[in-house]
Amino acid sequence: MVQFGIDNLLIQNPLWKKKRIALVTNKVATTNQLKPSGKILIDNGFNIVKFFSPEHGFDICGDDGAKMEDVVDADTQINVISLYGERLQPTAKDLDNVDIVLFDIPDIGCRYYTYLWTMTHVLEACAKYQKPLFILDRPNPISGNMYIAEGPMLDEVNCASFIGRWAIPLRHGCTIGELALYFNKTKNINAKLKIIACTGWERNMFQTDWNIDFVPTSPAIRNFTSALLYPGLGLLEATNISEGRGTDFSFQVAAAPWIHAEKLSNAFNSLLLDDVQTKPIFFTPTHSKYAMQVCNGVQFMVTKKESYQPVYTALIFIKLVKNMYPNHFKWMPYITNVNPTGTNHLDKLLGIKNSEALFELPMITFLKKVEQIITVRNWEDEIKAFLLYC
Repeated sequence: MVQFGIDNLLIQNPLWKKKRIALVTNKVATTNQLKPSGKILIDNGFNIVKFFSPEHGFDICGDDGAKMEDVVDADTQINVISLYGERLQPTAKDLDNVDIVLFDIPDIGCRYYTYLWTMTHVLEACAKYQKPLFILDRPNPISGNMYIAEGPMLDEVNCASFIGRWAIPLRHGCTIGELALYFNKTKNINAKLKIIACTGWERNMFQTDWNIDFVPTSPAIRNFTSALLYPGLGLLEATNISEGRGTDFSFQVAAAPWIHAEKLSNAFNSLLLDDVQTKPIFFTPTHSKYAMQVCNGVQFMVTKKESYQPVYTALIFIKLVKNMYPNHFKWMPYITNVNPTGTNHLDKLLGIKNSEALFELPMITFLKKVEQIITVRNWEDEIKAFLLYC
């Protein structure tokens, strides 16, 4: 059975557990027996003196991109300092009464999922204030197979933001621990870093192979299917197409009041992609885009997850909708705590400058360009020295 870093730390039962520990986490971080990490550490005698929380907050109740305030955890009465509010990085005062920092937050393997970048800010703070950082590692739920990693690589000069600080592929194929090692070295951070590795995980595994129930990692990623589709359908945030927020199938669908569901589904399926099909769907979101309006569109059904390319698929889909509905389709700003104007959201998501211009190309030219930008052949060679799992 797959064991997470938290499981292996509990087995190790280190002598330093009585030191003053800050835990960067949320309530979806659990053992492989689905016991919350924070509670199980405290129950096993780890001296947790404070929590830090990422986007969505400690209780995972915050809306996407919403500023989160500091709180007190009702279960433990321990202070929770938000790293998605007034600050993104712990301050000297935050770490003054701390000896060790632990990081345990589930990731889903996509560059614009913000928990990864919270880790990098914590890494920098630990280096700056000379605090050892232990990453309690977790498998990549959408596979660590580098063969199906997808670009684009992030353009740091023009597109860096909190949904992509540094140059990695959009679907990167790594664990948080591996990326911590990579950034610590290549960005010359030089924190005192230790990875508590997973065991029982192989790189070609998906979350459905772990024999562990999927715990929703954020309000919109409720199941494995959403996680698998997210690196592609997350790009819909930059459009006036609903990605399904406000429904039970966010990031599994794409719809709008002005779409004809059957026509769009038939047009997409006629592309004859080997690993995905769509079916018509109709829904009424409770919030977000088109709240309380009937939306018509498609639901994506992955037929071969081992070869599925979410980024490639979503880029083609958006181009198809734009071509079919030129008088309705629009690019939209996306306002968040870290991007108050919401501008250039597609550039930040996709990681390339002037990305909207890509969709103005003729279809044949567009397809060739897409093939180029999603190909990341050098990535495996670049990251190889930092990979922890076979």
